[in-house]
Amino acid sequence: MATLGPVQLLTLEFGPDATFEGRVLEELAVLESKGQIRVLDVLFLQRDIDGDTLGLNYQSEGMGETLETLLGLTPRIPDATGRAPEYGPGTKAFGFTSNDLRALAEELLPGTAAGFVLLEHLWAKPLREAIREAGGLPIAEGFLTSEALAPVAAELLTTTQTVDDLTTTQ
Repeated sequence: MATLGPVQLLTLEFGPDATFEGRVLEELAVLESKGQIRVLDVLFLQRDIDGDTLGLNYQSEGMGETLETLLGLTPRIPDATGRAPEYGPGTKAFGFTSNDLRALAEELLPGTAAGFVLLEHLWAKPLREAIREAGGLPIAEGFLTSEALAPVAAELLTTTQTVDDLTTTQ
């Protein structure tokens, strides 16, 4: 049976000065063409400049449906027993309840947007398999933002420079 590599949900915020010229989608396509990631789904929420209309925009037919289900915007798909898993207003999926997502959508300021990208990290699939084969089980995963790394950024840069120097001299 085929297995997925690590799957990540990216949640992005775009301010009123954001330019939607396709740069993010182009970069996702480059990473996908190199076999590093696989984009599983994309969902885009946008509040019009007049502030009254909230739109769900997709890049192509069928996109966004998996994320809508995962985030609790639509009912979940029945499991192997034929029953739909329990999913109520307080149930969280990826840290969001359906009420959280609706609140996020309502809080978008006029002209702003939020994007969700569900992607599989193909490059990490062999690592995940090695961990599992060794009897390990990942118990937490996450990417740290630049803001979260700020207190240790100088130390990390020094470490990476040292590693780079060692690698180039060997």
